Amino acid sequence: MRLPQENPRRLAFKTKFARELRRDMTKHERIIWFELRARRFDGLHFRRQQTIGPYIADFYCASAKLIIELDGGHHTEIQQLEYDTARTRWLEANGFRVLRFSNFAGKRELNSILEAIWQATHLPPSP
Repeated sequence: MRLPQENPRRLAFKTKFARELRRDMTKHERIIWFELRARRFDGLHFRRQQTIGPYIADFYCASAKLIIELDGGHHTEIQQLEYDTARTRWLEANGFRVLRFSNFAGKRELNSILEAIWQATHLPPSP
C-alpha cells in the first residue's frame, strides 16, 4: 500500500521537525527508546520520530507496522483528544497498529509497556 504523495515543502518541514524531536526527546521517551533502540527489543528494528503520511510517530517498527505514542499531559485536552483520535483512525485505516501510553507511565509501568509492545509485535490483532 502506498501512502498519498505529500507536498515537498511540507515534507521537508516535517523531516526537519522530526530531527528536532529526536534531538529533544522527553525523559519518558528516552526511557522507552533505551529499551527499543539498536534491536535490543527482541531483535526488532524501531525508529524514533518517524514521518508517516501527514504525521510523525514517536516510535515505529516497520516489520510489525506498529506505532507507539507517548502522550504528555496536553493529550487530555479536548482539542488534542479529537486530533489524536482522527490521527489514530487515519493510521489504522492505512494498516498501522497504534499503541498509546501516558508519558508518565514510561518509568512506573515500563514492564507493562514492554509487554504490550511484545504482544503487539508477536500476537495477531484481535478482531
